[in-house]
Amino acid sequence: MTERSALEGEEGGAHLRMLPVAVVAWLAAFAGTWHPSSAGWLSIGAWTLAGAGLLLWRRLPAARRVACGIAVLTCAAAGAVGAHVAMAQPTRDVAVEFAGGGGRALEIELTVVSKVDLRGDAVWFDGRTSAIARGEERLAIGVPVRVRVPAADVTGARLDLGSSAAVRGTAMAADPGDRAALVVFARAAEVTASPAHVLGAVSSLRDAFVERASSLPGPGSQLLAGLSVGDTRAVSDELDTAMKVTSLSHLTAVSGANCAIVVGIAFGATALAGAGRAVRIVVSLVALAGFVLLVTPEGSVVRAATMAAIALLALVLGRVAAGVAVLSLAVAVLLIADPWLAGSYGFVLSVAATGALLLLARPLARGASRWMPAPLALAISVPLSAQLACGPVLILLAPEVPTYGVVANLLAGPAAPAATVIGLAACLAAPLPVLADGLAALAWLPSAWIAATALTTAALPGASLAWPPGLGGAVLLAAVGGAAALLIARSDRAGVADRVTRRAIAAVLAVIVGVAGGGAALTNGPVGRLAMPADWAIAACDVGQGDALVVRSAGAVGVIDTGPDPDALGSCLTRLGISRVDLLVLTHFDLDHVGGVAAVEGRVDAVLHGPTGRPADERVLERLEGARLLSASAGTTGTLGDARWRVLWPRAEGVAFASGNDASVILEIAGGGLPRSILLGDLSAAAQLSLLGTGRVAGPYAVVKVAHHGSADQHEPLYAEIAASLALVTVGADNDYGHPRREILDTLARLGATTARTDLSGLLLVADGPDGLRLWRERPP
Repeated sequence: MTERSALEGEEGGAHLRMLPVAVVAWLAAFAGTWHPSSAGWLSIGAWTLAGAGLLLWRRLPAARRVACGIAVLTCAAAGAVGAHVAMAQPTRDVAVEFAGGGGRALEIELTVVSKVDLRGDAVWFDGRTSAIARGEERLAIGVPVRVRVPAADVTGARLDLGSSAAVRGTAMAADPGDRAALVVFARAAEVTASPAHVLGAVSSLRDAFVERASSLPGPGSQLLAGLSVGDTRAVSDELDTAMKVTSLSHLTAVSGANCAIVVGIAFGATALAGAGRAVRIVVSLVALAGFVLLVTPEGSVVRAATMAAIALLALVLGRVAAGVAVLSLAVAVLLIADPWLAGSYGFVLSVAATGALLLLARPLARGASRWMPAPLALAISVPLSAQLACGPVLILLAPEVPTYGVVANLLAGPAAPAATVIGLAACLAAPLPVLADGLAALAWLPSAWIAATALTTAALPGASLAWPPGLGGAVLLAAVGGAAALLIARSDRAGVADRVTRRAIAAVLAVIVGVAGGGAALTNGPVGRLAMPADWAIAACDVGQGDALVVRSAGAVGVIDTGPDPDALGSCLTRLGISRVDLLVLTHFDLDHVGGVAAVEGRVDAVLHGPTGRPADERVLERLEGARLLSASAGTTGTLGDARWRVLWPRAEGVAFASGNDASVILEIAGGGLPRSILLGDLSAAAQLSLLGTGRVAGPYAVVKVAHHGSADQHEPLYAEIAASLALVTVGADNDYGHPRREILDTLARLGATTARTDLSGLLLVADGPDGLRLWRERPP
C-alpha cells in the first residue's frame, strides 16, 4: 500500500475501529465500580453476547466479519471488566465490614503501592493490606487502602513505594468508584521495611536527585524534581497554584509524554549502536519499565507506558497501528486490569488530552493556518486542543477557566523535554556527583523558565475566568469548546449554508462567553451583592478546605481565620464589601487557617491569636505589622461593635494540649445583631471533652461552627450541650480527608440542627431577626 492510500485508509475511519472497545469498557468499569452488585450480571450478559457474536461471526461473509469482530471484542472487554469487579468485591466488603464505621481503633499491616505525597503536615499514600487487627481480632486480607498520617508521626525506615508499614488509626469506607476499599486516618505509622531490590535502588536515586535539585535557587529548583522524576514534594503552594491557573499543571509532575521521550531515546540509542529490531524493542521496554518505577506508576504514566508497549508490539508484528487505535487498546487493557481507573481524574485527563492531540490538533492547525503561518498554527493547536478536551473535566474540580493557558503552554512547553531529559540524566548520574551536579544545573535552566512563566502569567489580571460549577458547567464548557473547534477547523465546504452555520456558531459562542464572563463579573461585583441579604451577621466564606468566617455588628467587622488561599479570602471579602477588619482571630496556625493572611495584611486593627509553637507562627504575626496583638486564653473578653465576645479555650495554664488543633481559640459571641454563636476551631474529641468539663459552654446556642471541618473525631455530648439550631461546616469540595464525615452529620441531625456546608452551598450568610435565624446559600445544596 502506498503512503497516500494508507493515509486515505486512516482518514476513512479504520483507525477508529477500536474506539467502541475502549468506550464500552470504560462505561462498564464506571457502572461496575459505582454499583458493584451489578458487576456480576453485567459480566454474564456481556460474555453471553460475546459468545453469540462469535458464533455469528463464523457464518457472516468476509465483508461483515470486521464489524462483528469489533462487537465481539467490545462485549468481551465489558465482560472482563465486570468479572474483575465482581471477583474483587466480596473481599472488599469483608474488609469494610471488619474495619467498621470509622470509630474503631485499628492496626493495619500494608505495603506502599504509590508515591508518598506530602500535603501540609500530613502524608498520603496508597497501600495494599496484608492484615487488619481490631483489638484481639485479626483478619488476614489484601485490599487497596488510601492512608493519611501526620508526617511527624512516621517512624522507622524510609516510607516510599515498596515500603512495608504498620499504621494505627481509624478507617471508613471509601466513596463508590474509588480504587481504595478503605480510607485510613492513621495516628501513627511505623515503617518496618524500606523498599527492597529495584524499588530500593530507584528510591535512593530519586531521593538523591530531590536533594540535589533542592540546593539550586528559586522556583526552578522546586519544579525540577517533578519534571524529571515525578517527585513534587518541593513544590510550594504558590507555585502549584500558579501552575494550575495557567494550565501548566501537567508539567508539575511527570506526565505521559515523558514515556514517549524515554522510549524514543532508548530505541534511537540502540539503533545507533547497530542493534536489531528485536533488541531495540527489548531495551526500550526495559527502559520504559525502569522509568515507570522511578517516577512511580501514576495514572497518566501507566496509560502512556501501556500505549508505548502496545506500539512496540506492533513494531514486532510489523503493523504500526494508528494513534487512536493504540490509545483505545491501551485504555481497554488498563480498565480490564484496573476498572477503578474509570473514575480517576488523572486518568481521564490523560486520555482526553492524548485523544485531543490525535483527533483535534491537526484540524485546528489547518483551520488556524488561514490567519497565521502554518508552524505557528501547529504550535497553537497542540495546547489548544488539549485545553478544549480537558477543560470540562477540570471544571468538575474547580469552576474556573484559565484565560492564558494556551499562551503559557506555548511559552513553557518547549522547555519541558529538555528539563525532563537532562534532569533524568542527572538523576541516573548520582554515583558520579560532579557529573550529576553539572547536569542538574543545566536542567535547572528550562525548569526555571517554566516556573517563571507560570508565576508571571498567573499574576496577570483576569488569569482565570469564573465558570458555573458542577456537571452543568462542564456540559456548558464542552459545548463552548466544541463550537470553538468547529469555528476554527477548516471546512472543505464553502457554500452559503456553511458560511451561515459558522456565523451562527460564532454568534452563539459570543453570547455564551459574554453571559458567562459577565455573569461572573457581576456575581463578584456590586451587582452580586444586591442578591445577598443586606442584614447578614455571620458569613462563612467558601475558601476550600479551611476556615474563614466573617462576623459584623454595628459596622464593625471581625474575621475568624483566613483559610488556605489569600485569593479565595480576598474574593469573599470583596463580595461582602469589606475593606477594613476591626478584629482578626487566628484560632491556630495551621495552613488551612492562616494561609490566606496576605489578603488582610495592612488592613487589620487588632489580632487575637492562639498559642504559637514554631518560628513560622511568629512570622505570620510579623506580617500583620501595625495591628495590636493579643494572645487568647480562656476568660479573655472584648467587644465588636455592639456584640460581645468571650474566649472559652484554651486555658492559659493548660499543658495537656500543644499548639495546634487542640489549642484552637474557641470563641463565643453574641449581641448587637449577632445570634449567640460558638466557633469550635479544630478541636478533637479529647479537647472537646476537656472544654465541656470547664463548664464554660452553656447552651443553647443559635449557631455552631462545627469543629475541624466535620471530621469524625467529635464528642457528641458537647454538641448536645450546645444544642444549636444551625451548624456551619466550612469544608472544601472533594477534599482528601472525607470531611464532613457521616458520623458528625448524623449527630447534628439527631440533635435537630440544620446543617449548611460551604462545599455544597458556597458562601453562607446568616441573619438574625424578629422571626429567628435566616440562612442564605450561594447555591442550593
